[in-house]
Amino acid sequence: MTTPVPEEQAAEAFTESAAEAVQTAVMAARLVMAIADAARRHQQRKHTGREEELPDADEAVEKVGKDVDRLLPSDISTALMGEADWPQLAQQLLALREAGVDLEQVLPRIGEVAVNVRDQVAAKASEAATEQWVRVVRETLPAGPLREGVLNSPTWPEIAATMARLDEKGVDVRQVLATAYDTVQGVDQAVATTVGAPAPRMSESAKRSYGDLSIGLDLPVDLDLSDRGRVFDQLAISPQDNEKYGRWVREAIPAYGREVDLLVASSQWPLVAARMAQMEKDGEPVAERVANLANDESWREGPSGQVTSRLARSTVNALLGPGNELSEPGTRARVNTTAARSTSPSMGGPTKATASKGAAPTQPGVAPHREAGTVAKGHKTR
Repeated sequence: MTTPVPEEQAAEAFTESAAEAVQTAVMAARLVMAIADAARRHQQRKHTGREEELPDADEAVEKVGKDVDRLLPSDISTALMGEADWPQLAQQLLALREAGVDLEQVLPRIGEVAVNVRDQVAAKASEAATEQWVRVVRETLPAGPLREGVLNSPTWPEIAATMARLDEKGVDVRQVLATAYDTVQGVDQAVATTVGAPAPRMSESAKRSYGDLSIGLDLPVDLDLSDRGRVFDQLAISPQDNEKYGRWVREAIPAYGREVDLLVASSQWPLVAARMAQMEKDGEPVAERVANLANDESWREGPSGQVTSRLARSTVNALLGPGNELSEPGTRARVNTTAARSTSPSMGGPTKATASKGAAPTQPGVAPHREAGTVAKGHKTR
């Protein structure tokens, strides 16, 4: 027996998934039929004191088989009539008809229940199959319209399937994505210019909070820290990871739960969470770093109205470690993300653009994307 090639394995997985969805749908159909049969038996006992005997099995199969095939979706009817106990199910259906139930009305309703179950199971299986590729895209491509365009494309399932097939052949999908980004970005910008799309603008809240909290982070220019529902998608942070990061801070300073809650609800928190996510991808002991926050009491000193900002700063300082602390407010120049990222030790030194142009511009912007080889090595699937 030959070993299936990756395409055959993918086809087998799809077939198995579809078969599982149909079998689950058949289970739902059987449940509805069993409930209907129980109702018939109950009414007969109630009004006549006994249950009517079931019709002959062969007769039942002959009389209701065509109706089941006609009134239920073909995949469900085929699977149902292929069950070992199909004759008994046919007996129940014929008994319902003889008791006055209109199968022309009941069977389509059973079919609706079965189809809903089938589609839910199939959708869940499809989502599970593409979930890892959603994460790969979010971790590899820079945050911004191009990345979101890929994930929201009507052809996304096909894109994910293609990446899966490439991965099965031993191809470094992350490197392919990183290389493709530089090519496709020009297409994206050209189309945006042609259709007259406005240049993305950073929200005022992002501008106020973008400063040193953003050192070393790759942030989209249209990051909107006021839109909690969107910002974590832009930063590729799942609800589960966001909850985990908040828990780590609470565990570090358990006596200050209220202050931590305020931090997690603040506009600065997405930047703190983004740093934790980035360090976690790089294999850093994030939870251990956050625990060092217990040794920092400086955030508690100062005006109460600024405690959240001070706690955000102290949390980042704990993550960065000794010698890498952020400067105090009022003693620093405004940090540019591009310059910060290009000089960050974790990014592998200055970029060519920075080296050639000298001083960084003062307007915040999106950090240049990693080169293909760097992306392939620097990111890890969580």
